[in-house]
Amino acid sequence: MSQPTPVSSAAARPAVSAGQVPAGKVQSMWAQIAHDFLRSKPAVFGLVILLIVVLMALFAPYITPQNPYDLMQLDVLDSRLPPGSESMEHGFSYWLGTDGQGRDLYSAIVYGLRISLLVGVGSAAIAAVVGTVIGLVAAYAGGRVDALIMRVVDLLLSFPTILMALMILAYMGKGIGNVILTLVLVEWAYYARTARGQALVETRREYVDAARGQGIPQWRILLGHILPNCLPPLLVIAALQVARAITLEATLSFLGLGVPITEPSLGLLISNGYQYLLSNEYWISFFPGVALLLTIVAINLVGDQLRDVLNPRLQK
Repeated sequence: MSQPTPVSSAAARPAVSAGQVPAGKVQSMWAQIAHDFLRSKPAVFGLVILLIVVLMALFAPYITPQNPYDLMQLDVLDSRLPPGSESMEHGFSYWLGTDGQGRDLYSAIVYGLRISLLVGVGSAAIAAVVGTVIGLVAAYAGGRVDALIMRVVDLLLSFPTILMALMILAYMGKGIGNVILTLVLVEWAYYARTARGQALVETRREYVDAARGQGIPQWRILLGHILPNCLPPLLVIAALQVARAITLEATLSFLGLGVPITEPSLGLLISNGYQYLLSNEYWISFFPGVALLLTIVAINLVGDQLRDVLNPRLQK
């Protein structure tokens, strides 16, 4: 009577497909990333400031005494009042003063943060998707396709970003949608170059050859195997590009080519008070400038720490 053949423990374990990482290992990896991130006090400070800014922007209608975009709530008689002044009609205090149109600066700053974050996060997210897809296609296709895409990327990166944005908006006109589209057009090349460089490394690895040998479709190899291994540097680029997009939007609005004057962002609020600086009415530009500075610094602190955590070569 034949004895049953013993099955080895290695054969009894379920097979793991090429490029697939066990769930426990993924959880431990993200736990280690969070632990390394929280070790930096400046990064934690930046994260706290960023969370406060995001919460203020989300709950703006509930924490502000005035809707600065509603022209019916504005009173010209309350224009350019110093911080701590009382409203002549509405009966509340202007904690940070008012601007030249009678807007409560605290309310205008909180609402302005919503636009700045919307433009920054929205443009960075769309540019990340477009640029990453183009970069992956360039790396995987190679040859003339890769050369053509990279020459376009080099051409875009050779022009000053602010100059390109000014030219595009001068043609398209003001508007939040136009600003987001403009920032996408000038930012996607950064993601494309990063994604291509990382994908070129991944396409030479054994798990990609194994996936091809199994007959897996090319689009599944790109999205299911190569893309997940390209995410760490792309996340760092995205975090830093959000701050860059907010800065660009503020610059464009300061120059009068950004958002409409009826819905001012932080850049437009700074521009509205610029003419009053020499009249000792500093608060109109000063407080929006402080809010913009804190937002950008917080995002950069978080992005720098993410770069150090996700890149082992930079870890000390």
